Amino acid sequence: MANLTSEYERLLAGGIPLLDVRSPGEFARGAFPDAVNLPLLTDDERHRVGIRYKQAGGDAAVELGERLVSGDTRQTRMAAWRSWACAHPEGALYCWRGGLRSQIVQEWLSADGHTPARIVGGFKALRGFCLKTLDRDVSWVVLAGRAGCDKTGILERIPRSVDLEGLANHRGSAFGKRDTPQPPPIAFENALAVRVLQLTSDVAPARFGASLRTPVAVEDESRTIGRLAVPRNVFAGMQRAPVVVVEAPREDRIERIYRGYVAEDEGARARLEQALDNIERRLGGERHRAVRREMQHAFETGAPDRHRAWIALLLDWYYDPMYDYQLAQKAERVAFRGVRADVTEYLARATR
Repeated sequence: MANLTSEYERLLAGGIPLLDVRSPGEFARGAFPDAVNLPLLTDDERHRVGIRYKQAGGDAAVELGERLVSGDTRQTRMAAWRSWACAHPEGALYCWRGGLRSQIVQEWLSADGHTPARIVGGFKALRGFCLKTLDRDVSWVVLAGRAGCDKTGILERIPRSVDLEGLANHRGSAFGKRDTPQPPPIAFENALAVRVLQLTSDVAPARFGASLRTPVAVEDESRTIGRLAVPRNVFAGMQRAPVVVVEAPREDRIERIYRGYVAEDEGARARLEQALDNIERRLGGERHRAVRREMQHAFETGAPDRHRAWIALLLDWYYDPMYDYQLAQKAERVAFRGVRADVTEYLARATR
């Protein structure tokens, strides 16, 4: 029989492949970055087994489950589990609490000659470990800068960094919504915890250069990124951290925003118009109408300069004043200012 494991930190920090045998609905509500969902029971089957358990007890529920996952159904699912086990002999599997579902799949794989570990406590235990990880006191260094300064691009060049916007699948501003949905909150928090472990755990692979004392770079964010909330302790740590400010000419920022939000995004119009309407109250009615006219004209004509015009208005009337106010609240924590190349070099040294 394959072994049991409760080495949650090694599993998550080391990127061990995970087989999640919960139902698709459970998986959709939140999972882990390295997990693959190959369920023992579908959502409907799980519902039926649950009803049988309430009506007739555990033995009757198990009997129904065995009938539901038999014959061709069992063979089809077994083939998928076997393929995963062959590809990931070092992997581990789990269900909700590490109970009967993962035990059954483990036993069937063992009979087939495979020995994946079963995670003690299952998803619930791993999730609890992630929440404890997010309570660790990480040494952050915060990258700030006006809109269009390419803060995300700078972080991509810093190995010891956390891309909160990437994990949240959102650019972090009123106009940051992407054409693909954000992950559920549980998945976002789990992915963030895994990244923190990679950068701080003494059992993380050497390629991550993990250290709890060495600073980790992160972009300046509000408490919410789209509809997702940055975990309280992480956000509090960012609010205490030194700040590095990247600066760029206005024309460069406008061009970068145009390329990233308009030119390289075919489905941008509906999202941008909706985002603009969402800030009408903060922008003011007259200014909102002026920007909307420019935006509509730009999309109707396809003229790049017309797009640059409404972007400039948004920077002047909305983004820059908001950023300047927010930075003033952090003035005492600013450790360095500079252009993109200088800030990149500074952060590389600070996080080494």
